Parts: sequence; C-alpha cells; structure tokens
Amino acid sequence: MRNEDKKILIVDDEQPIRTLLEYNLKQSNYETLTAADGEEALEKIRAERPDLVLLDLMLPKLDGIDVCRQLRHEENHVPIIMLTARGEEPDKVLGLEIGADDYMTKPFSPREVLARVKAVLRRSKQSGQEEQQEQLKEGSLIVYPERYEVLKDGEELEFTPKEFELLVYFMQNKNRVLTRDQLLSAVWNYDFAGDTRIVDVHVSHLREKIEENTKKPKYIKTVRGIGYKFEEQK
Repeated sequence: MRNEDKKILIVDDEQPIRTLLEYNLKQSNYETLTAADGEEALEKIRAERPDLVLLDLMLPKLDGIDVCRQLRHEENHVPIIMLTARGEEPDKVLGLEIGADDYMTKPFSPREVLARVKAVLRRSKQSGQEEQQEQLKEGSLIVYPERYEVLKDGEELEFTPKEFELLVYFMQNKNRVLTRDQLLSAVWNYDFAGDTRIVDVHVSHLREKIEENTKKPKYIKTVRGIGYKFEEQK
C-alpha cells in the first residue's frame, strides 16, 4: 500500500509535538488524525480505524497505558508506538507488556519517527498478507501462522501481534542461537540499531504464556551473553 492509503493517529497533549509529527507525516504522504487526550484517542480509534497510533504515555483523562490496555482488552490490535518523555524503564516495559509494538523516548528526530512508523506498518502488512499454510508444531504447542492461532494442549492462547510474530520466527528457526539484534531485525524489521530490551520484554511475555515454569523454560532458552534459542523437544 502507498503511504497515502495509511492513516496515522497522533495522540499527544502538547500542541507543538502534534504539529511537528503531523507535518512530517503529511510530507511523507500519510493521512493524519490528532487527539489531545486519552478519551478522544479511544473515540477516534473506534470511529476512524487508523492503521497506526503514535500514543503519548502522559495524557489527560486517560493516560497512554490505559488507552493501550483498553484497546487490547477490546481485541483491537492496531499497531501502537508509545511516545514518552520519561527515561524510567518500568513505564516502557509496562507499555510493551500490555501490547504496544514499540516505544520512542522524547526528544526524537522526525527521521527516526518516520523510520519506526514505516517499520511497524511494514511488519503489520506482512503479518496480514503472509499465508504460510503449514502448521508449526513443537511439544504441546501448535501454531497456525495463516490463521493467527496458537494452541497449547488443545486450548487457544492469546498473543499480541509482536508476540505472535516472535513465536513464529522462533519456531521457524528451532535450535538456532539467535542474537537479540537478529530478532530485532527479523521481527521488528528495523533499518537501524534499536533497543534490544524490547526483545527481552517480549521473550519474557512469551514464556509466561507457553512455559510451564518460566524459571526453567523448556522452549525458549537463554544463551548467556548472546541471545535465545527455541529448543526442539525430544
């Protein structure tokens, strides 16, 4: 799809930031919408169905965490990039854990914003178009990539889009040691160096859903100093 077919919602209570983001996105031929608080953001997401949301963490009425949590509770999987002026790790981690696809810390350059938007939209498009007809099976896990479905012991599990993509990639590369940078490139599709802590957060969330004991995982093993390996069950 061309950029002009993509609608981006910018949610920030600071008018200068909304104006800056809107200008640069329009220069790249994206359609834009704006909202100044969390309640307005939810209304516009439900009514306008944007293709991606740039969501500030600190907002009036409802903050970004609450907006993201509410959308995922409604099973709305619109891609979300969190914007935050804070440097505290817990805020970023919480946003990722409840279903945000990425985060950016203010101040950021327009070029970086456009690159992140492009990367997240590209992954969203690919996950929606790819139809891998095979099922991926390991132990009690069965993944149907084309149906966006994961079964464990016959029961369906729920995943965010990025968690699902990461699990599929792991299962397509069983027994391979994968570095965090490799995973970041493959799943988040960045064209520049990203923050590999995003990978750790998503791996942790995956383990909570597929492992019997997260302290002694049998599927996703940590390879100390390198990355992770999805281990084939014997």
